Amino acid sequence: MNQTARDQILSATSALFREGQLEAVGKYFAPDYVVHLTDQDVRGGPALVRSVVELYRSAFSDLSVEVLFFFESSDTVGWQRTMRATHTGAFKGFPGTGQAIVWREMVVSHFSGSLIAEEWVVTELAERLLLARKSRSGKLLPKPKQARSNA
Repeated sequence: MNQTARDQILSATSALFREGQLEAVGKYFAPDYVVHLTDQDVRGGPALVRSVVELYRSAFSDLSVEVLFFFESSDTVGWQRTMRATHTGAFKGFPGTGQAIVWREMVVSHFSGSLIAEEWVVTELAERLLLARKSRSGKLLPKPKQARSNA
């Protein structure tokens, strides 16, 4: 492997999410790439990754990503990415709000050689989008109850 797994993740994050270099997907992800999400295993190789990156970049302008590593073995890395952006376009049923949004994703990446072959991802994006929707409608928290006066 020319790059360490950490370097590969940092390089892929920068090229894909920050710079939008979709042609570089094959440089980082295996042809049989699969991602494990809540209740589903999604197969699709580099085309799947490309479509997800396109979706994120079209819905969230000025997207930035910070990476924090937790553990690394010979072929697996556990890490977190913190995404910051402005929600300017539609995303899976959520219309763009123009609001700044921050969300975190926990990722475990398994490598086959120098390519990411499999990942497990947990994201809080849907929760953040729901909270943003509620805060815009004024329904985020119940109104505080008036204190009773015993006078």
